[in-house]
Amino acid sequence: MNSASGTDGLRARARRAVRTELAELALEMFVEHGFDETTVDEIARAAGLTKRSFFRYFPSKEDAVFGGIDALGEQVVEDLRAQPADQPPWACLHHVLRRWAEKIHSSQRDLTSLRLIETTQSLRARLHQKREQWRQDVADVLRERSGLDAFTADLLTNAATAALDTASREWLRGDADRMESIDRAFEQLAPAFAGGDPKA
Repeated sequence: MNSASGTDGLRARARRAVRTELAELALEMFVEHGFDETTVDEIARAAGLTKRSFFRYFPSKEDAVFGGIDALGEQVVEDLRAQPADQPPWACLHHVLRRWAEKIHSSQRDLTSLRLIETTQSLRARLHQKREQWRQDVADVLRERSGLDAFTADLLTNAATAALDTASREWLRGDADRMESIDRAFEQLAPAFAGGDPKA
C-alpha cells in the first residue's frame, strides 16, 4: 500500500467515526427533545461543529437518523443475493429478513432509531420514500436469483414488507415478541404464495 492510499484509508475511517458519533449524538437529542424540536444548529453546537460541518456528514437532519438504516438495507440486499439459488423466494425473504431483524433487535441504537422513526410523522414519510428504493432492489434480486416475473417479485417483496410492518406494530403495542410476530406473519402468508407460485 502506498502512502497516499494509506492516508486516504485513514481519512475515510476518521470520517466514518465522526459520522457515527454525530449520528449517535443526534439520536440522543432527538429522543430527549423530539425530532422536530431539535435543530441542526443545536446538534452541531453540542458536537463542537459548525452547521456547515454537520452538512458535510449528513445532507439533512433526517439523514442523521437513517444513515444506519440505509447501510442495513444494502446489507440485506447482498444477503439475499448470497442465498442458495434453490431456496424458494418466500423462504429466502423470511430467513434473511428475520436474521436482520434479530440483529436490529439486539442493538439498542437500532431499536431506538426505529422507535423514533415509527413515532415521528416526518420520519415515517421519509422512511416511505427510502422503502420504495429498497423494495425495488429486493424485487430485482428475487428476479435475478429465482427467475420470477416482475409482478410476482413485487408481490412477494411488498408482502414481506407488510409482514415486517405488522410485526413492528404488534411489538410497539406492548409485550409481543418481535421475532415471534415476524414468524407468525410470514407463516400466515406462506400458504397463499405456496399455492399461487410453486417457486415461492
